[in-house]
Amino acid sequence: MIKPSQLTPSVELRLATVDDAAALADAYTRSWDHLARWEPARPADWFTPEGQRARLTSILESFDRGTAVPLLLAEDDRIVGAVTLSDIVPGPFRNAHLGYWLAAEAVGRGLMTLAVNAAAELADTELKLHRLQASVFVHNAASHAVLERTGFTQIGFAPNYLYIGGRWQDSNLFQRILNNRAPGA
Repeated sequence: MIKPSQLTPSVELRLATVDDAAALADAYTRSWDHLARWEPARPADWFTPEGQRARLTSILESFDRGTAVPLLLAEDDRIVGAVTLSDIVPGPFRNAHLGYWLAAEAVGRGLMTLAVNAAAELADTELKLHRLQASVFVHNAASHAVLERTGFTQIGFAPNYLYIGGRWQDSNLFQRILNNRAPGA
């Protein structure tokens, strides 16, 4: 069971539900000018409650299969960000990809550092993972800083890694080793 984590007195990191669809659509709409340079092109329904409901239904099915954990940063009745553990692999790898975004109005408050640390703790203690990995555009200094503050180390460079903003962009690759337990321990 994924328990909510109180990041600050007003911000909670919690598991997403389909009931978050309208608030998530609102968050993307409010912050798209801020997020667009880091995100792939999105269809028009991405910004609607219906589109987000379909997306949440899909990722929650992945959660039920044990391959993803979609977390939201909620402040009062608004969504101000998300952290997702995806492509979770059990067995000898025990790894997940980490992705995250923060709404424009939440930037500069230290929230993503708190959220990534909380997600890493969850990955270690609840999911029993060994490692998290993340990729970050080489020009995304804020995201590099979040990963460095939360114990990630750069392990590589991936040229032409993601097609965002109408071009292939380079990324730096990071990992955080959570523990050295044997699988099943």
